[in-house]
Amino acid sequence: MDETALIGAAQRGELEAFNSLVLHYQALAYNVALRLMGEEAGAADATQEAFLSAYRSIRRFRGGSFRAWLLRIVTNACYDELRRRKRRPAISLESLTDNPEGESSPEPASSTEGPEAVTQRSELGRAIRDCLMALEPDFRTVAVLVDVQGFDYHEVSASIGKPLGTVKSRLARARAKLRDCLKGHGELLPTAFRLRNEAVP
Repeated sequence: MDETALIGAAQRGELEAFNSLVLHYQALAYNVALRLMGEEAGAADATQEAFLSAYRSIRRFRGGSFRAWLLRIVTNACYDELRRRKRRPAISLESLTDNPEGESSPEPASSTEGPEAVTQRSELGRAIRDCLMALEPDFRTVAVLVDVQGFDYHEVSASIGKPLGTVKSRLARARAKLRDCLKGHGELLPTAFRLRNEAVP
């Protein structure tokens, strides 16, 4: 895909070119929205609104990372949806899976894992999701973009429209809050993690 050519064509009003961009980025956009919103209906609404907004404003795109520009629109759409609902987002059991469509697909058990280990791993995953969804949206966003999606700090800075220092400080606070939250699920954590936390007063 020649992204630059598609963007140029979309800016000239060629709908087919914009649709090609949508097809390329829709899984990423929906996956980020799902992790921020915590439930599928809200994520779908936010993603649809984000692409409509991107279509209306694509002529104002002036280069740089198109992915970062689009993710900024997606995160803003999620914030708008959360403010509209004025409630904490519901927790989706699929919200942290690697499946871009948000469909749950149970991870196969290792041949060396017994039923108890599989259950414990599942419960730990649920605890991590719960703790992530308990974060305020600003902190959850940087945690999702950096620690889940694997974006670098500069791209996250462009995506949320905040300075690099803000990204780093929000991520540090998000990680600290996640650690504190997970201490309440100490029995599910790996032994090394439990010992490390027990050593901290």
